[in-house]
Amino acid sequence: MNDDDKKIKVAINGGIGFGAKLNLKQLLTISKYMSEDEELELTTFQQLYIEIPEDKKDEIIEEFQDVGLACYPVGNFVKSLRTCNFCKGEEEEGMQVAKEVNRRVAGKPVPFTLKIAYTGCPIGCGEPMLSDIGIMKFKDHFNLYVGGKAKGKDAVVGSLLKENLTPEELYDIVEKIIDVYSLMGKKRETFYKFVKRIGRDQLIS
Repeated sequence: MNDDDKKIKVAINGGIGFGAKLNLKQLLTISKYMSEDEELELTTFQQLYIEIPEDKKDEIIEEFQDVGLACYPVGNFVKSLRTCNFCKGEEEEGMQVAKEVNRRVAGKPVPFTLKIAYTGCPIGCGEPMLSDIGIMKFKDHFNLYVGGKAKGKDAVVGSLLKENLTPEELYDIVEKIIDVYSLMGKKRETFYKFVKRIGRDQLIS
């Protein structure tokens, strides 16, 4: 790879599954696009940032996807779902719901980076209470939290917005919230500040 090629940064991970894992084929594929002195950045969003040649972006992303890597844009977008490790199995922990939420919203442009977290039980390993939008599974339904803030001296936990949601209700509300934020949020306004400014009720009115 020519060092003079213009590069862009993309985010990759192993997708939504049982734990944040990468296999040998995925690691070898990633390493093809790194020089000996380059490093991967591991983010708090359970993503790896890697720089790839811009003129080969599409074919490299396709190669990543062929080995099971999920690829996302870097910047002011909805981040891929931060999850727990789904310790009790796919059906009980609601993995398919997590995958569908991620499919619908990850990569959507927003005024400022937005993090959504999912956990399959009240233990909350995915840290939904500290995220912009948090989803927690209770038996066969889902509770939705908004306005969490993990950083700073004014860190707060999210507050309950809706409870006992079916999967379809959950998808619709999460998409609506993101649409409202995209339309009404100011440039580089964090979701936490946005919710404080307009009020929680305006998110789903």
